[in-house]
Amino acid sequence: MSLRGGDPAEIGGYPLEARLGSGGMGTVYLARTASGRPVAIKLIHQQFAGDEEFRIRFRQEVAAARRVSGAFTAAVIDADPEAEHPWMATTYIEGHTLAQQIAKNGPLTGADLRTLAIGLTEALRDIHRVGVVHRDLKPSNVVLSPEGPRVIDFGISRAADQQTLTMTGRVIGTPPFMSPEQLQAPRGVGPRSDVFSLGTLLVYAATGQGPFDADSPYMTAYQVVHEAPELDAVPAALRAVVEPCLDKDPDARPSADQLLERLRDLPVELGDAAGVRASRTRDIDTQHHRSSVDRTGPGSGPAEAEAAADGALNTPRPRRRWRTVLAAAVAVAALGGGIAALQLGSSDESTGDDGDGKDRTVAAAEAPLPGGFRPWRTTVPNDKGIPDEVRCVPRGDALFCGGGGVIASRLRISDGKEVWKVQSPGVPMQGMHIVGATNDTVLGYRIPDGASSGKPVELAALDARTSKELWSRPIGSQSQIYTGRSQDAVLSGSTVLSVDAGRTHVEARDAHSGRSLWSTPFPAGSECTPVPAGQRMYAMCAPSAEVDNVEVNHPVLHTLDLKGGTFGKGIPVEGPVHPVGDSEGRLVLLHQRLKGPEFIGYDKVLRVEPGSGRVSARPLKKTYGATSGIADGTVYFTEQTGRISAVDPATGRQKWSRQTNVEGASGPVPDANPVGGSGTGSGAGALYFSSASGRVVALSPRGGTPLWTTDPRAEGLAGEVNASPRVAVSGRVVVVTAAKNTVFSFDATRPPKSG
Repeated sequence: MSLRGGDPAEIGGYPLEARLGSGGMGTVYLARTASGRPVAIKLIHQQFAGDEEFRIRFRQEVAAARRVSGAFTAAVIDADPEAEHPWMATTYIEGHTLAQQIAKNGPLTGADLRTLAIGLTEALRDIHRVGVVHRDLKPSNVVLSPEGPRVIDFGISRAADQQTLTMTGRVIGTPPFMSPEQLQAPRGVGPRSDVFSLGTLLVYAATGQGPFDADSPYMTAYQVVHEAPELDAVPAALRAVVEPCLDKDPDARPSADQLLERLRDLPVELGDAAGVRASRTRDIDTQHHRSSVDRTGPGSGPAEAEAAADGALNTPRPRRRWRTVLAAAVAVAALGGGIAALQLGSSDESTGDDGDGKDRTVAAAEAPLPGGFRPWRTTVPNDKGIPDEVRCVPRGDALFCGGGGVIASRLRISDGKEVWKVQSPGVPMQGMHIVGATNDTVLGYRIPDGASSGKPVELAALDARTSKELWSRPIGSQSQIYTGRSQDAVLSGSTVLSVDAGRTHVEARDAHSGRSLWSTPFPAGSECTPVPAGQRMYAMCAPSAEVDNVEVNHPVLHTLDLKGGTFGKGIPVEGPVHPVGDSEGRLVLLHQRLKGPEFIGYDKVLRVEPGSGRVSARPLKKTYGATSGIADGTVYFTEQTGRISAVDPATGRQKWSRQTNVEGASGPVPDANPVGGSGTGSGAGALYFSSASGRVVALSPRGGTPLWTTDPRAEGLAGEVNASPRVAVSGRVVVVTAAKNTVFSFDATRPPKSG
């Protein structure tokens, strides 16, 4: 749809190309990022900008969408809920809504229905694992993209730990797809409410109408609370799985993880139920849009029904909230056979410059290549069939990769051939990758079956040559609360540190034998996690109540003696902060700016002197809503838009800022010995940044000048903030990991060329 008179030419610096649709609360436009990637921008109608209740709901929508940005949702690229004219930009997802698909083609059957059920349950699991309750799962909020279903519109969602926004006399939602507790006691709505809605949605997909279907929303609401669902037309195999989801008691419903296990056992061909009713294709909330953003804005579109039943159901007491921050599984589709391109030089602006402006090809030219090396590409899939991301660690002629559903896999660095692989039995978790490797031992995480029900993650040690398990031990999994990343075990030399499963001690073990070296209890009333910084190790601790509430506002740092496990004197730090690494022997932390539960960005840089305990804080030039990293004493911020900035942690001063076309990248990974393409040494080094799509950019650390950039190698999303670096360097070999368990390599002297 073309732009109309009165439409803006750009929003937030993004040039607009077309109007995708409009509703009562906002308009959605198609725009482009600097690299040409399409995005959908929701612009709120001006008349609502001054409505404080609406602004609060829009802030909640942005916060929730950012928390769940990933493979099953529309990743948030940028947003400004405080603007005079609030807006949010997300990845553009092409496809019909489930409502449109059913209205046009009728109910889904067979493999299509099974695929939808599994995909939506995976989406719900991911949403819940980051502590968000969607609260409006319905056919018009599911987009059927070529890569699978995507859940959109978090306009009335909330964090699982927050109170629902007060809406006097109203219950917001769409009655045929709401849970009983949502109609009776909306303040008590939890994740099992979404499971109920998912059950109604799957019935709708299979039959063309929901399990509760009356002529008015009020009668439908009454049925939801008091009457049994109508499931006769649902295929028998699916009905057996869906029926428990529709129990009136939230405690009796399965979790998303439990439901996913049951759905995977369904036959590929589900068949039809006896006496299937013809679909009336009457969709209460059909909306005509193809974007990943609901046209109508938060809280609109769904019918607003009066509470239709008396009495409140008791909702289950939520499990300890720290579990919800375990990162979820990644599932993305491959972009078959992507060809990488070489782009030398750049005309992009920067606040710094290398001086001569000449194009360069980076290479560690002095290092030899492994015998018979040729660039290769492979995958390290898990046995759950869930696409994931792995990370790799090179050791000599071996490359050890792991993460999610794979404890570890050994590849030959010369050709990528798999030597062995050890699977993890549980459902893969996003962000939980390989721990590390020594000369004879590989350490990774085993996620057991039933991890979502309380079974602890295990630290597993494998023989590097044979893959034989040497030892394993359950450990505490809460590092992400402190650090923003899942780093529950830390390898230092031949010693591995972790927290015991009971979350009372920091433990050190010999990596190969598993022999206990020491075990040190947490300070009274606190819980801790080990944090590496250069040659030092720290314990980052916080009051137990803050850890349970996922709000580490008063962290205390202790130096940690690796030989004896002795804690140094506590160093209080202004929180919340994320540790980023070491600079000149000092631990560097980044202070988070929050608005309620929403992470706005990093606004200060802190340095801790381990000897004196002195903490210095410097404001940053801007608030960086970005993934952070450190290399050679400089902090780097990589934003979702592709902008990479270098900051001096001693002063907070920005050294340079460079716009790249590598969106949502992680890094930096330094290559210490590059040379120019002509064979003469540049002496400047190089920094590698890479995205989930496998796109890699090499920048000069001195001024951020692009040395080269490659094309994508997989279909990956840019929604994961604070992802760990995806590049590993071994001599002249650059190894890159990407979405869908993809791993590829190339010679640093010959980056992939276009064509």
